[in-house]
Amino acid sequence: MIFIIEDDELMAECISKACGTNKIKIFSNAFSAIEALNQELPELIFLDILLSGPNGFTFINEIASYPDTSQIPIVIISSLDFSGQDLENYGVVGTINKDTLVPKEIKAYVKRYTN
Repeated sequence: MIFIIEDDELMAECISKACGTNKIKIFSNAFSAIEALNQELPELIFLDILLSGPNGFTFINEIASYPDTSQIPIVIISSLDFSGQDLENYGVVGTINKDTLVPKEIKAYVKRYTN
């Protein structure tokens, strides 16, 4: 299962299609994604940072505080620049710039982190 946490519906659909699988759950905010973690743990999370309500960093800090969720790989998809920032301690395995996003970047993460 892959979680996509993105408040822009069109962007969420584009990420979903690029994943190439139907094992996707899309969330428009961090609250619903955190609630869903109680039901099912995803293999991979694509996360927007600038969410309405709690932002992506709040979500990352929340899941990093629990042993069963802290190991879930997270890919940040944002128009913000995260180059030079070490986010590995928070489970972030990569970042993708929304402005230059191409489907093969999404597919590469899906292939690497899911069965």
